[in-house]
Parts: sequence; C-alpha cells; structure tokens
Amino acid sequence: MREKDVEKLLTEEVKHLGGRAYKWTSPGNAGVPDRIVIFPGRQPMFVELKTDKGTLSALQDVQIKRLLDLGQEVQVVYGASGLVRFFKSLGYPDVAARIEKKCGLSGR
Repeated sequence: MREKDVEKLLTEEVKHLGGRAYKWTSPGNAGVPDRIVIFPGRQPMFVELKTDKGTLSALQDVQIKRLLDLGQEVQVVYGASGLVRFFKSLGYPDVAARIEKKCGLSGR
C-alpha cells in the first residue's frame, strides 16, 4: 500500500468518527508529520504516515523529537497494519476491524 493510500484511509476513518485529520505543511519546517489528527473529546496529535517498509528521514526524526520535547503526542504509523494498531490503541476496535477487512488483513 502506498503512503498516500495509508493517508487517505486514515483521513476517511478519522472523519467517519467525527474528527479531523488536517494536512500539515509548515513552510521553512521540512520534515513535520503528515497530519494533525483531532478526535472528538481528545487532545490533538501529530501523525506521520509511512508504507510498511518506510523509514523516517533524519529531518523527520528531529521534528518528531522537537514535538515530543514540547509534550505533544506523535504517532508514526506504518502501513494498513499500523493503522489497525493505531485505531485499536485509541479504543476504536470497530474502525480497526473495518480497515482489516478493507485491506485483507484479517487473520494476520
């Protein structure tokens, strides 16, 4: 699954839950996470999306560390299976199951 497909799936599912997944571009600050995700009733979080085998660049590592040092939540999600873990960890097992089904991950 391509990174843009993982990103699309994240934004669709967050929206389905009534939240927002804003694309984050910050001129002069390359390497910031892909999305600022806001679920109803929760603090915003930053989400960097990768393919299953993707890796963070050195600049992305720096930007993530900066956000963490500021006390912000940052999640790095690898592929569709990472999205499943992401939504499960936040207490959305139905969303995780839907992603498993959509992506043929059931039984893995």
